[in-house]
Amino acid sequence: MEAAQLPAAAPARLVVVGGGIAGVTCAEQLAVNFPSEEILLITASPVIKAVTNFKQVSRLLEEFDVEEQPGAALEERFPNITVVASAARQLKGPERSVVTEDGGRHAYRKLCLCAGARPRLIGEGSPYVLGIRDTDSAQEFQKRLAKAKRIVVVGNGGIALELVYEVEGCEVIWAIKDKAIGNTFFDAGAAEFLTSKLNSGKAEAQLVQKRTRYTTEGRQKAARSRASAGELGSALGPDWHEGLSLKGTRECSRHVHIEPLCEVKAIYLQEEFRGLGRKSLSFPRDLHGPTSPTAEQDLWPVYVELTNEKLYGCDFIISATGVIPNTQPFLHGNEFDLGEDGGLRVDEHMRTSLPDVYAAGDICSASWKPSPVWQQMRLWTQARQMGWYAAKCMAADLLGDPIDMDFSFELFAHVTKFFNYKVVLLGKYNAQGLGADHELMLRCTQGLEYVKVVLQDGRMVGAVLIGETDLEETFENLILNQMDLSRYGEDLLDPNVDIEDYFD
Repeated sequence: MEAAQLPAAAPARLVVVGGGIAGVTCAEQLAVNFPSEEILLITASPVIKAVTNFKQVSRLLEEFDVEEQPGAALEERFPNITVVASAARQLKGPERSVVTEDGGRHAYRKLCLCAGARPRLIGEGSPYVLGIRDTDSAQEFQKRLAKAKRIVVVGNGGIALELVYEVEGCEVIWAIKDKAIGNTFFDAGAAEFLTSKLNSGKAEAQLVQKRTRYTTEGRQKAARSRASAGELGSALGPDWHEGLSLKGTRECSRHVHIEPLCEVKAIYLQEEFRGLGRKSLSFPRDLHGPTSPTAEQDLWPVYVELTNEKLYGCDFIISATGVIPNTQPFLHGNEFDLGEDGGLRVDEHMRTSLPDVYAAGDICSASWKPSPVWQQMRLWTQARQMGWYAAKCMAADLLGDPIDMDFSFELFAHVTKFFNYKVVLLGKYNAQGLGADHELMLRCTQGLEYVKVVLQDGRMVGAVLIGETDLEETFENLILNQMDLSRYGEDLLDPNVDIEDYFD
């Protein structure tokens, strides 16, 4: 019956689902390639994420800001883009259409799914557990933090790293499952370099918020009702905390205590905690050595028991334990091939296993044979690159043109900022997949820079650069060129040797 009700009048168009960086980049590129075609962008949020201030740092490294804009701003820039502000409810692959929550049915000639990922929340449904993924959840965090004396942060990825450093006036218990912070990005040496900055004072100078935020009270209420219904807006920008006042109620700058090698065992509400007959621990005050937290008498709204048997009370919990590809609206009735991480498997032209359906960004799992120095990570840079490349592949297919794999997939390259340090990650920066068949070279000046190089058979295959090292372009070229560096030995990282002179 349902198939018979499909609107015959709706023309099949080029359709993109997702208002995040991957989706918007894909729609923009399609609009450029096909100026006379109508491009449909379906997004769950009234605001979309646009790349601004794009800067090519080197051949592969790129920096950009992420700006929230109303869908109308995108339509103004590209008259052939139409934005539908309604979440995708179902993909009808055999009928080649997308059904949206507002009851619309949108037929497609070619479709690109860029619906991102959703937080993997601990304590799903608990009013005291908050996941930070989109603008609305970040603003909710700011509101709750303003009344908080202590929070527990669970997770060790990028959001957790940024959040723990930015929070002031609040005790932070940071529970991580690894030995050291930032395990996704760093080895133990880099983690130690950064940890020393964690309990020092923050730099006073704060840049003025550059991004414009488009919010109205009506939109915020609508967004909150969507969030309570389980719908998510697009992921936060790389500078999501700028412009937010992340300050608690205590008169202190930063108090962070790290609980390593543990996860959350149980979460108790205040009444449940009272029934346990146990004591919770006070915040460890010795921030520079071994801690023996003592029992405290304060009552807290919620309690967290860790797998190391420690029990802490807090005002609320931040769940920053990674994301899950947001495939759920598209799986029913469609035989998608899925990756091990649950993403939609895509080939070297960003095609899924369904005809004329592509995917890009956090929702997809790259299933082609990658370059030896590239790996997929759900980061802003890859979302932009994949969205751009998916549009190029869709265009090439429509026009019958051949297309080669984009150069950005030759080498993993990412630049970001943690603890106010510039951080550049290149290639197999953590020796991913190399086993014991590699060697490391290190250079560290405490408080200034940390440089790590990963070598295999005398050739550079990865690097971590923390601080203003000015080595990123040289190292990028050395990894791409695969030059034998054996004869340079320790000179490779000698701060008194201008390494760029060697390889100009």
